[in-house]
Amino acid sequence: MSRMAVKESDVDVLVIGAGPSGLMCANGLAKAGVDVRIIDQRPSKVAAGQADGIQPRTIEVLQSYGLAERLLREGNQMHMAAFYNPSANGGIERTGRAADVTASTARFPFEVTLHQGAIEAIFLDSMASMSVRVERPIIPTSIKLSMEEAELADPHSHPIEIVLKHLDAEDGQVDTEIVHAKYVVGADGAHSWVRKALGITMDGEQTNYIWGVVDIIPETDFPDIRNRTAIHSHNGSCMIIPREGDKVRLYIQLADKEVINAENGRVDKAKTGPEHLLQVAQRSFSPYTINAQEFDWWTIYIIGQRVASQFSVNERIFIAGDARMRIYNGAGQGMNASMNDTHNLVWKITYVLRGWANISLLETYEFERRKYAQDLISFDKKFSALFSGKPRSEANQDGVSHEQFLEAFQTFGAFTSGIGVHYAPSAIVNTAHQEYASNVIIGQRMPPHVFIRAADARPYELQDLLPADSRFKIVVFVGDISDVSQGERVRTLGTELAAPEGFVKRFGGTSHDTVFDVLSISSATKNKVNYTDLPVALRTHWSKVLLDDTDMFARVGGKGYETYGIDPLRGAMVIVRPDGYVGMVASLENTATIGQYFSSFMKS
Repeated sequence: MSRMAVKESDVDVLVIGAGPSGLMCANGLAKAGVDVRIIDQRPSKVAAGQADGIQPRTIEVLQSYGLAERLLREGNQMHMAAFYNPSANGGIERTGRAADVTASTARFPFEVTLHQGAIEAIFLDSMASMSVRVERPIIPTSIKLSMEEAELADPHSHPIEIVLKHLDAEDGQVDTEIVHAKYVVGADGAHSWVRKALGITMDGEQTNYIWGVVDIIPETDFPDIRNRTAIHSHNGSCMIIPREGDKVRLYIQLADKEVINAENGRVDKAKTGPEHLLQVAQRSFSPYTINAQEFDWWTIYIIGQRVASQFSVNERIFIAGDARMRIYNGAGQGMNASMNDTHNLVWKITYVLRGWANISLLETYEFERRKYAQDLISFDKKFSALFSGKPRSEANQDGVSHEQFLEAFQTFGAFTSGIGVHYAPSAIVNTAHQEYASNVIIGQRMPPHVFIRAADARPYELQDLLPADSRFKIVVFVGDISDVSQGERVRTLGTELAAPEGFVKRFGGTSHDTVFDVLSISSATKNKVNYTDLPVALRTHWSKVLLDDTDMFARVGGKGYETYGIDPLRGAMVIVRPDGYVGMVASLENTATIGQYFSSFMKS
């Protein structure tokens, strides 16, 4: 029976690849009300293995989408790290323990480990609640981008034609589809079809370090089996990553070049197996023992660091996740970087599609995320060299000492946690007035802190009032409004914000509350002020006024102005982007500068 005619369809955004990066993208776009489709060549989701570590900043991001609670419930938490080095007796001994997360402002001061399939399931269930499902098994077979300038300049045109093949189509069913898309996001992994089809190269190099990974339920007398543990032994290095339940992941350094295919230089899984990996680990664990009855998942790879030469084509087709960067996974960075790529991209595509922002806003995706990827590559080279290097000994004075490794572990802590990600100045990062909030670093995510609600003294984590709902948050630290002169300044600010020529009305229009969310935080105490003391423009809802004071039992809250480096009398304004990063800071008198900020990328 012959095939039926090819069908055609239109879509705003087509996401190719349903790994963590693609799912973050599709979920975020669906949440923003964007017409999105997501396809994947796999017939089903990941069952086991793959990536498994969620860093503190990524937990904050998932929290902003309302997805962290399930992650924290199902996953394992790593609070402590341990370090082992060669002992005088020939085996290994513990040389120290430290906090697993060293970033002092981390809201979640730990990592969460959970297998990739379970992490994907969190997104899949969230998307299903919005009637968005991964279409599989489907592969793209061709992609064509119009080069007509007028079409590319129109954010609502469909300049991309992509042909899809439905792999499970039966005789009599349509197996080919032509999709006309406004935007395409290629999140289709390290061997990305999208990247190759666009002719985008990967720049970087491969090392000589060969590693194996195996997931087991261990039988062991090793005392730090439930901590993230770095083992440097004369038999090679090993990293322990405790997982959900009783499971543990072992990263095992392999010295055996027999796992390399001599013809192509690639690792050949047929030359080894999980039993061999465990045997290598057993030598590194001595004098401790470790065994397993079965193997949940395993793989081998050569450490390498590569980054794509570009992340987008004409701001219409984007690559994200492993499609744009590939790094060694022992430091738990790959999946986190991947999800944060599309978290960065989602709100920008949304703003352009809604007609709120100029299409030039999409240029900031590559500007911000490629610089981060390059920094991550630099870190990964140093970390993997230290971890894969031979330990220092009397016979090898040039080896890696415990002190060196621990210093690197702690120095890179803010970066590896994701807390220290810092976007450079651009149209959406204006650093001109940092002094008004000296500890709220422009270009970094808004730090967490607990404030109380003025109306009822209920404590709230500020980050929970800054959800990823595609709105800019205007956080107005109104200072001490019990002071007469400050109260007058705040009333003047309220008048400016409510004025038709003010930036809220200029860029938000009649439905400005869908673009901007205004929160006010006073340094006055709960016994001195009422939320109704603020002008209407600064109390858009009774729940939007907070105080820098403690709760009724003085257990949480207080010292927020001090923590943020803001003058407790005069206050400041902090503009928080929809992805939770600080776009700019200004004084209460400087609404004109905020207007200039938004005019650089938004339409009035």
